[in-house]
Amino acid sequence: MRNPPGVRIGRIAPRTRLERLLGRWWGKQTPARQDRFATLGPLVSVLLFLAAIISAFWYLRNEEFEREQEAVKRDAEIAQQQIRLRLIENKEQLVRIAREVGTRTIDREQFVAQAATFTQERPEINALTWVGADRKPRANYTARGIPVFDFDPIAGGDPDASPEPALKPDTDTFDAARVQRQPVYSGPLTRAGGTDVFQVIVPLIDRNAFTGALIAEVSIERLLRYFVPVEITNRHSIALYDEHGRSLASSVIPMPGREVRPAAIVYDLPLAPAGNGIVLRSQGFRTSIGLVSNTLFWMVVALSVLTLWTLLGTWRHMSRRMQMQAALVTETNFRRAMENSMLTGMRAMDMEARITYVNPAFCAMTGFAEGELVGHQPPFPYWPSDRREENNRLLLQELQGRSPAGGIEVKVMRKNGTVFDARMYVSPLIDPKGHQTGWVTSMTNITEGKRVRDQLSASHERFTTVLEGLEAAVSVLSVQQGELLFANRSYRLWFGADGSGHALLAGSESRPAKSPADEDDSVDNLGGLPTHELTGAGSDPREIFVEGLEKWFDVRARYLQWTDGRLAQMLIATDITARRSAEALAANQAEKAQVTSRLMTMGEMASSVAHELNQPLTAISNYCNGMMTRVESGTIKTEDLIAALAKTSRQAQRAGQIIHRIRSFVKRSEPQRQWTQARTIIDDAVELAGIELRRRNVAIQTHVAQRLPPLHVDPILIEQVVLNLLKNAAEAIDSARLPPARRSIELRVVPRHSAEEGGVIEFSVTDTGPGIKDEAIGRLYEAFFSTKTDGLGIGLSLCRSIVESHQGRIKAQNLYNGNLVEGCRFSFTLPVDLSQTEGLAPALSLPP
Repeated sequence: MRNPPGVRIGRIAPRTRLERLLGRWWGKQTPARQDRFATLGPLVSVLLFLAAIISAFWYLRNEEFEREQEAVKRDAEIAQQQIRLRLIENKEQLVRIAREVGTRTIDREQFVAQAATFTQERPEINALTWVGADRKPRANYTARGIPVFDFDPIAGGDPDASPEPALKPDTDTFDAARVQRQPVYSGPLTRAGGTDVFQVIVPLIDRNAFTGALIAEVSIERLLRYFVPVEITNRHSIALYDEHGRSLASSVIPMPGREVRPAAIVYDLPLAPAGNGIVLRSQGFRTSIGLVSNTLFWMVVALSVLTLWTLLGTWRHMSRRMQMQAALVTETNFRRAMENSMLTGMRAMDMEARITYVNPAFCAMTGFAEGELVGHQPPFPYWPSDRREENNRLLLQELQGRSPAGGIEVKVMRKNGTVFDARMYVSPLIDPKGHQTGWVTSMTNITEGKRVRDQLSASHERFTTVLEGLEAAVSVLSVQQGELLFANRSYRLWFGADGSGHALLAGSESRPAKSPADEDDSVDNLGGLPTHELTGAGSDPREIFVEGLEKWFDVRARYLQWTDGRLAQMLIATDITARRSAEALAANQAEKAQVTSRLMTMGEMASSVAHELNQPLTAISNYCNGMMTRVESGTIKTEDLIAALAKTSRQAQRAGQIIHRIRSFVKRSEPQRQWTQARTIIDDAVELAGIELRRRNVAIQTHVAQRLPPLHVDPILIEQVVLNLLKNAAEAIDSARLPPARRSIELRVVPRHSAEEGGVIEFSVTDTGPGIKDEAIGRLYEAFFSTKTDGLGIGLSLCRSIVESHQGRIKAQNLYNGNLVEGCRFSFTLPVDLSQTEGLAPALSLPP
């Protein structure tokens, strides 16, 4: 299938596709990115142009340098070739002369003639000498103008006939020529005059025997000067160096005292065919201006830099413009998002009170769409019909710029007819030239806030009513200024309207008034303390007696942060005068009950006490009757009388002690705590209980731990508890009619320590009676509950009250042997004051 005439699809289609792809890619870019590409395109082009120019200059410079290297190399090879051809020609002529001398074809005079011709034709030859195998000269010819240093006279010659001295052969080169039987070149030699030369020694062979040698001395300087082409020395520096790098001859003579600049191009070749360590060196120097020194290069660089600076300035300007544009877009989006997300309605009006803008929040509040409000003039559709005159007056006030700073509270009607409370704030709208173009109004729905405010006001009123109706005095005092911040009715009734009553209840005097000058330098006692810790902490309740009112108050205080941020102290003082009176009456009744209990205990033990007193009284009567009978009969001696009277006195003292102990126990006295040893209490209680125990035939075993700390207790009350427990144990044993082997009580006083109670002293009474029923254990300490048929039920209840008044605990438990009850144990504990006692730690470490 042929293409239509004039249509070249193969060329047009790819180009059109490429343009389409580029256009599509360009259309996908954002305007900011298109501007950036349009700015960066010329900048990249200039940078590429500058890079191309620098690369071209660099390439041309390298190419020129390579041409210079090739030229130096070529000239060095030409110079080597010229010197090589000359040396080969000289060697051939010397070999011919040596052949004639060795075969004796020529004599000495003919040798001198040929040497003269040879030397004159070759300016580089200084001298030609014929020496024998013994190295002694046979003949010699020296070129004109050559100094005669280092020459020897011809051996056996006539000084008048041959005035010219002969050459000294180089020993090593001479030996090498003798051995090799062929011409040998010596290394560079320096003559006394400072001339550098080398020798060519050609051996003389006659009938295969070494008969001597021809020695030709070649001037290195003239060899370089005559046989290196002038056009080569004009282009480059040609020099000859020895194997140690010392210059032997050069086509360029350096200026005296000036440092020789090292050549940029150096090319070395050996001096052929000599092979004696002499090197031909060709040196080239750059004659063209370097890349950095090229004026054209710097012009291009300057123009490129100028273009770059211009493009960079344009790019920076575009960047700042794009940044400003982006910032403007961001700010616009931010403001639009803020306006759309905020709950405050925004409305803008021009100077003719025409609405020009409303935000979504305003539309949401009123229920009207933006198109229904923008361009509308008063009366606005959201004005309630019954408040149009008032709203019109407020609008005129707003347009005159007399709107209050605190805003205007108005009624706004929604589109559905409902009305809500709103507050409007008005501010002028100023253009960039400072001219006012309208008004901006912000509207906030305050319906909920107003409702909450009314509720808070009602709640505050109720709270104030409650505080005013309290029978307790409530006051709040500023800690720093000592100002009474709040006081309820009871406080004002009792203490007035100042802070002196607060200070009295707080246990401190009123602060003296401070002058303004002293107020700045004053530091309160609570300065620097963390407020949150003070406000979170309370204080223990205290009971204070106010003499002026003759009332007792229970005072509770705590710190709080007042509404203005100040630290304040709140006190709640409750009148407890009636309670204190009731407590005093209850304490009096309890004291009477304790005395009554002790009297009852003694009444129950009356028969035992009578029996106990009967023994010493009977003994006293017997002693007295016996003494009277013996005195009447006159049969008693003085010693026997004194002994009888002493026994009578002891029995009387025993009876007196029993009566004194009973009197001390039952005597009514005020409770008084004192430091007392536990052993003293136990001894007194056991002495009293022993009367009852002996009557009931019950044994007692007492164990009191050593080194017990003193107790701060009322000894009579604690003795009453121990006596009551011992008496109950004896009655339980006696009522069970146990055999004598099991009629015993164990009384133990030992120290204890627990995490709950700390350090205590435990008193325990253990009996072997029938125990206590399980249902009765929980009711043992109830008032008027007793397990005895004739009991009143106040003994254990009173014991519990006494123990708990001493911050102790009392408990009872049965002792089991398997499932069989074999006794009961009553125990109570009393705390130990560690700060007032010493030696408690060793006592508490004793095993229980």
